[in-house]
Amino acid sequence: LKKAKWRVEKAIKEKKIFAVQGPYPVIRSLLRARGWVERKLPRDDRRMKQQLGGQKKERLDTEPSDDGDEQGQAVLNPHGGAQPSLGTTEPLHYPSPCEEEEEETEDEDEEEDSEDSDDIHDLMSYLVRDQVPNFLWTIRLSNIDQELLRKIEVVNRYHWVHALSTKEGLCLSLQNLPWVEQADPDTFFPRCYRLGTVEEREAFIEDFRLTAARSLLKLALEKAGDKLVGTKQCPKSDKGTEGPGYPLSSPPRLVEKALEVCEQHLDVLGHQDIDRRTPSPCRTCIDWDCFLQDYYRVAHEGAGLALSGAQRERCQDLLRRLAEQLPQFSIEGDLNVWILKPSAKSRGRGIVCVTRLEEVLQLARGCTTPSVRVCEWVVQKYVEQPLTIFDTKFDIRQWFLVTDGNPLTVWFYQDCYLRFCSQPFSLHHLEHSRHLCNVSIQKRYKTSSHQDPRVPPHRVWSSKQFQGYLAQLGRGDAWHQVMVPGMKAAILNSLRCAQDRMGFRKGSFELFGADFLVGKDCQPWLLEINSCPTMSPSSAVTRRLCANVQRDTLRLVLDRKDNPSCSTGAFELIYKEAAVPLRPTVGINLMVKGCCLKK
Repeated sequence: LKKAKWRVEKAIKEKKIFAVQGPYPVIRSLLRARGWVERKLPRDDRRMKQQLGGQKKERLDTEPSDDGDEQGQAVLNPHGGAQPSLGTTEPLHYPSPCEEEEEETEDEDEEEDSEDSDDIHDLMSYLVRDQVPNFLWTIRLSNIDQELLRKIEVVNRYHWVHALSTKEGLCLSLQNLPWVEQADPDTFFPRCYRLGTVEEREAFIEDFRLTAARSLLKLALEKAGDKLVGTKQCPKSDKGTEGPGYPLSSPPRLVEKALEVCEQHLDVLGHQDIDRRTPSPCRTCIDWDCFLQDYYRVAHEGAGLALSGAQRERCQDLLRRLAEQLPQFSIEGDLNVWILKPSAKSRGRGIVCVTRLEEVLQLARGCTTPSVRVCEWVVQKYVEQPLTIFDTKFDIRQWFLVTDGNPLTVWFYQDCYLRFCSQPFSLHHLEHSRHLCNVSIQKRYKTSSHQDPRVPPHRVWSSKQFQGYLAQLGRGDAWHQVMVPGMKAAILNSLRCAQDRMGFRKGSFELFGADFLVGKDCQPWLLEINSCPTMSPSSAVTRRLCANVQRDTLRLVLDRKDNPSCSTGAFELIYKEAAVPLRPTVGINLMVKGCCLKK
């Protein structure tokens, strides 16, 4: 009791009271090692203000000031009052490779005191039950009373990050990027549309049609024996009676329609359509319903297609010119696959890959529940030409930390990890096990018998392992020269165009997890940005990296305040803008004066 009181008094004096809400044993362990004392949150009702209510009365009932025995009994039974424990208090610490020797020594010291470690932490938590935490690490702000939240100095979450961390918000933010930076979102973010907005739904329909026309030209060249690099043909369909040789109404005319569409699209891209009466000739130049049905037969049902010599030359020329004009031409295949996503869900929930326009519109309209309305759906171009490892799709989880909103200050974590699918990549089959790399999705599937045995059993690689793999392919420089700069630029561009719609708070911070896909040219493509990324280890790689990023985050947001020269671990400062003066919100007296007009 004496030891606990001394440590509590010291922590209060040094402003080292913390609270943790959620599964973060590493954070708890690291803060305790720094001399911080935890005020545990209640298990059943996590609203901290309600926990504070009635504590004065409780102290009068259980802690009479003139009876030391009763007071001691109440202190030694912290779970009997309004202070239930939140989960396990056992510290879990995962040392990084560079500090294993030092960390093991500390663990040994803790083991010597392990017999009373839980008791003393429970005791100290009870003693600080009246204190407002100086530091809060929470899984969500909505569980914390807003009045009390304003009193906490440092919090690991910002208000209103939806402009960055939801699919709909990121889509809208990046549409405004040209007004903020001289950058084109189409160079790092696959085309994305919000289906709840009439204008964007119409833009998606036009984009789908134009992409189908380009895909048909690729298929025509492929079927004519001039296969483009990286294109694939879908096998025969088992649906219906129309087989590989199903006769189209007019195959040469179908190719002519695609050529006509692509030529008009090139005119639009070259601004040669300015004097035309119709704003978008691509919408009305052909019968699109008929064209798409014929395209589906060629792409998905194996219908035959023939090219004349002149058409072949025109196809090659048009595709070459389109590749020069369209930044995302390299990620397109010939099957026109799109991915439909609920806007505000995470961990791959509700995501569907589709290849037909009517499927997209029907799926979006079919969701009538309040939680998934049509306005909450986004549709995004699927990367049909990804870089694969052992014929398996993967994505990259990349952390970054925002420590200030004014001036915007961004730190990039130099360690990241790859997540693999459980089955070989194939556009012939659109199951989640082949196309969604989320750990929460892939853990449902067993590794396919067709999977390359070199794919790691836990389906996770570190970035170091990936760099080694690239070196074996003779592309060792691609990581530092193409992928990392591309990821940094995508993160900064996203933050810059979203920052005016984010609720930053001085003294607080937030760790984000960005998901990237890599194209065959090693160009990274941003898929989404997650707030509050998971820190639960799913493998030996994530066990080490998740512990390290939490350790380095505390170094930045806590240790660096007292020691600006302290180590920031694997964090690299990549952006700090000049401070912008805040606009005054009060104290301005605006008045309009005038006089009436006389003739």
